[in-house]
Amino acid sequence: MEVTPGLTLREMAKRAQAEFSSKIVAAELDGEVHDLQNDSKGVREVTFIPLNSKTGWQVYRRSVLFLLITAVHELYPEAEVVTQFTANKGLFCEIRQLTGHWRDMGQVEQIEQKMREIVAENRPIRKEVLSREAAVKLFEQSKQFEKAELIGNLQRSKVSLYRCGDFYDYLYGPMLYGTGDLGRFALDFEPPGVLLRLPDEGTDGKIRERVPQPKLSQILYESKSWAKILHCNYVMDLNRANREGNIGEVIRVSEALQEKRIAQIADYITQHREGARLVLIAGPSSSGKTSFAQRLRIQLRVNGMEPVSISLDDYFLSRKDTPRNERGEYDFECLEALDTELFNRDMVDLLAGREVKLPRYNFLTGMREWPQVPPLKVTPDQPIIIEGIHGLNEKLSEAVPRAQKYKIYISALTQLNIDSHNRVPTTDARLLRRLVRDYQTRGAHALKTLKQWPDVRAGEEKNIFPYQEEADVMFNSALIYEIGVLKKYAEPLLETISPVVPEYAEARRLLDFFAYFDDITAEDEIPNNSLLREFIGKSVFFK
Repeated sequence: MEVTPGLTLREMAKRAQAEFSSKIVAAELDGEVHDLQNDSKGVREVTFIPLNSKTGWQVYRRSVLFLLITAVHELYPEAEVVTQFTANKGLFCEIRQLTGHWRDMGQVEQIEQKMREIVAENRPIRKEVLSREAAVKLFEQSKQFEKAELIGNLQRSKVSLYRCGDFYDYLYGPMLYGTGDLGRFALDFEPPGVLLRLPDEGTDGKIRERVPQPKLSQILYESKSWAKILHCNYVMDLNRANREGNIGEVIRVSEALQEKRIAQIADYITQHREGARLVLIAGPSSSGKTSFAQRLRIQLRVNGMEPVSISLDDYFLSRKDTPRNERGEYDFECLEALDTELFNRDMVDLLAGREVKLPRYNFLTGMREWPQVPPLKVTPDQPIIIEGIHGLNEKLSEAVPRAQKYKIYISALTQLNIDSHNRVPTTDARLLRRLVRDYQTRGAHALKTLKQWPDVRAGEEKNIFPYQEEADVMFNSALIYEIGVLKKYAEPLLETISPVVPEYAEARRLLDFFAYFDDITAEDEIPNNSLLREFIGKSVFFK
């Protein structure tokens, strides 16, 4: 709708509310998302954002996190909330005290009670625009030094902060204007902190049920330990290493940590070769599965083994037999798009020592072919490496006994936080990888990638994430320095997206996100077998 002169956004939202089935929580002004406290002066067009939308729930989750931080501040002024990662279907937040770790169930109950009291009070969440210098001073006084340093290095003169009671914070995105609507949450005791569970666009407004994910939690804790080894817990730590000429060391240690982990996985497979005849590698989009599979193959060869690699893509059904989704488009991501009967028969024969003639899928014709090459035969000392999104799903390889399979889950689980209250979403890191790779290797522009991303994510939620705890081992492919490298590739691509398309708001959000990262230009320091090379180019594994 057109902006009405003389009315605030909040007043306009009240007039428009009757047209929406859920509460209006934010607005898109000329293609950029803002809270309802934003000034509409000079804005031509506004699109209101209801709660029951992806962006609406992002606003809600950010606001409830602010509610948690405010409650902890009022109850325990010396404690520090540090947002860590998403696991067990919630956001894990560590709560650090000067006296040690947080281990008291009663204290968590007090925090939840305080949060609900603040909700009942319906306190305003006020946005205040301060000069950059004033914001830095405010956060230095409250001992949020990493936040003060980050803001001090931003290339802007004004900063928008939010205040609830006497507590100020900077949460890098719009929030609701009052606490009265923030009652939908659950808070669990999760030493050394809490697990905050919330609704999202996939739950129809219901709070996520807690689902234990011990393996995922373990690898996420490992990723945080890597950040400590690198002395890069926050973006400003990374920027400082870059400015002081130490980024080469950060790159080398990051790569060495991954190489050591891959070698450990290879050692386990070598020592348990009878239980790892079929090595299945799965993970979400842009997690670096192909490079990981190649590096694992090399480490297995170092151990004296002779692994063979088989592409799951070659088991696609012919295009005419491929299932279609609800929009009538070919659904290449569902398990039913694969000839699982043939795959199982081939794997059973190979593991029994029989010769197998493998198919090859022609992506140009959409047909399966049988190339004129010798049949494959493997020995008991030759593990078969299979890489594909369905690797963890037992239905893919159900004819092979579980005792002969070793399943690996790989994902880019970002170790870095922007500051103590703002994490770098793993999904954003993978999206940036895909943006760059799609353009580098397929000539696809950023708009196409952004349009496809919701379908990619929906496929992951259906085909990958439900099976991740089935893995025997997990591998984190994130490199702590990678966003600073991806920035120079992704920024120009995002800048090409026009304000007239719906994806413009997402492009602007990612561009704003890049503002916190310095450019890392020391690309010569990145080895040619790095997982990052799969996305930025010059990988030894991709010709």
